[in-house]
Amino acid sequence: MPEITTDHLDEKQVQLLAEMCILIDENDKKIGADTKKNCHLNSNIDKGLLHRAFSVFIFNSEEKLLLQQRSDAKITFPGCFTNTCCSHPLHTASELEEADAIGVRRAAQRRLEAELGIPMAQVPPEEMTFLTRIHYKAQSDGVWGEHEIDYILFMQKDVELNPDPNEIQSHCYVSKEELKELLQKAKQNQVKITPWFSLIADTFLFKWWDNLHDLKQFMDHDNIHRM
Repeated sequence: MPEITTDHLDEKQVQLLAEMCILIDENDKKIGADTKKNCHLNSNIDKGLLHRAFSVFIFNSEEKLLLQQRSDAKITFPGCFTNTCCSHPLHTASELEEADAIGVRRAAQRRLEAELGIPMAQVPPEEMTFLTRIHYKAQSDGVWGEHEIDYILFMQKDVELNPDPNEIQSHCYVSKEELKELLQKAKQNQVKITPWFSLIADTFLFKWWDNLHDLKQFMDHDNIHRM
């Protein structure tokens, strides 16, 4: 197989490819670690390589959802609209801790600061609600893709934003109606959205959004939804 070259890719994003993700089996049991690069190569995904991830949804006091548009520098799904923040817990002691998904929630706090510039004190892990997990696979292009078990984290908070342009090219708060319009535009290929955001929006998102103040009824930490 030809060597995957990253010469044409964004230098800062290439550095992040060395981060160590958490490898898991289909039941989300830890089985090891590998680089972000190896986890996102379709050649490895086709052999079953699977890693742990999270998707954060932050709503403001008006119950609008914070969306981001991924920068064109991103290696997977550049330029796509998606939920507030999507990334991976790393293979480090604090982010491997599994009780109450605290490691994943710490990772979310770290990435909310890195991508959106949200002060860490504004997004403490204990204020994030871990709802459930979804398992999905998607190709970004011929080389790169995703194969993740994705922890869904909800939070309602007015936060300060200072996005990193290397991560995010735009952001906005949307109402349910505005998001439905965006999803419609995506179906007509007028905008691009990430596959995981599309899956969550088509299945669970609006039901959860309608019940922001009573999410306990939707918490399911036993099942992994296979998408």
